[in-house]
Amino acid sequence: MSAPGPPPAEEMAWIPGGTFLMGSEDFYPEERPVRSVAVDGLWMDTKPVTAAQFRRFVRETGYVTVAERPLDPQDYPDADPELLVPGSLVFRETAGPVPLDDVRNWWEYAPGASWKRPGGPGTTINGRDHHPVVQVAFEDAAAYAAWAEKELPTEAEWEHAARGGLEGAPFVWGDEELPGGEPAANTWQGRFPWENLKLDGYEGTAPVGSYAANGYGLFDMAGNVWEWTTDFFAPDGNGGAPVCCAPSLMPGERFPRRVIKGGSHLCAPNYCLRYRPAARQSETVDTSTCHIGFRCIVRA
Repeated sequence: MSAPGPPPAEEMAWIPGGTFLMGSEDFYPEERPVRSVAVDGLWMDTKPVTAAQFRRFVRETGYVTVAERPLDPQDYPDADPELLVPGSLVFRETAGPVPLDDVRNWWEYAPGASWKRPGGPGTTINGRDHHPVVQVAFEDAAAYAAWAEKELPTEAEWEHAARGGLEGAPFVWGDEELPGGEPAANTWQGRFPWENLKLDGYEGTAPVGSYAANGYGLFDMAGNVWEWTTDFFAPDGNGGAPVCCAPSLMPGERFPRRVIKGGSHLCAPNYCLRYRPAARQSETVDTSTCHIGFRCIVRA
C-alpha cells in the first residue's frame, strides 16, 4: 500500500501494511513463538522523541511527569520511607564484575531524577536537545502523543516497522551483528555492567539519527533507548520471562506492565542481546528510567 498522501507531521515515514513473521526462536523465551501477524499501514516518527520536543510539550501544557510527582506510600508498602520522594531509576556502572542475576547491582533509585535531570541532581539535558528524552513513564509518553495528535504503537506495529522489510533478519540492518566490523547501533561494547569500551563513541544515549536508517527510513530502532508500546506484557509459556534491564516481575505488583521494544545503550552481548526487532521486555507503567524513551505513530 502506497502512502495515502503527504506525512501528517514533519519527520514521519510511511510504513506499508502487510503480514510479517513476528518473534524469534533463536534468542530469548519471551520472543517465542514465531507467528504470522498482519498490520495496517501507518505513519511513524523517523526518530525517537527528543528532549527538545518534550520540553516544548511541557512548556506549552505545564505537564508534570510521573517521576516529578509525590509518591503514595500505599502504592509502595515495602519501600524505604526515605525513598518515597519524586525520582526515578538511574544506571550506575559498577567498579568490577558483579552477579548478573540481581539488577540492584547497577540500578539505583535517584531522588530528583527526571526528564530534565536524567542522571539525578547535578545532571541536565542542556546541550542534549537532540538526544532522546528519557525518564518518561508510559503515562508521560501517552500524554505527549495525545498533545501531538498522535498515538503510541502496538508491539506488532513497532516490530513490523523496525524490520524495515527484512523478513526474518535478526537485526534491523540484516544478519550480521557488526556489519563491516563496526557497531550499527548505540549499544554497550564490553562486559556489562562494568566495562564500557565505548567503541561507538557514546557513553549513555546518542543524538537521535546517529546511525543509518532501516529500510523504511526509521532511525534508532535498535539500541539507544527502549521504546514504549501499548501492549500489556504477557510472559512466555513457562510462566515467566527474564527481565534484564529493570526489576523483574514480582508477585503482588500494584502496577501493570507494558511491552518495551528495541533495546538500549545498556544492552550487551554478554547480558542482554536485545537490540533486535523481535526482542521484548516489560516495564511497569509507573516506572521511568534513563534508558527508556518512545516514538509516535499516526494511523492511516
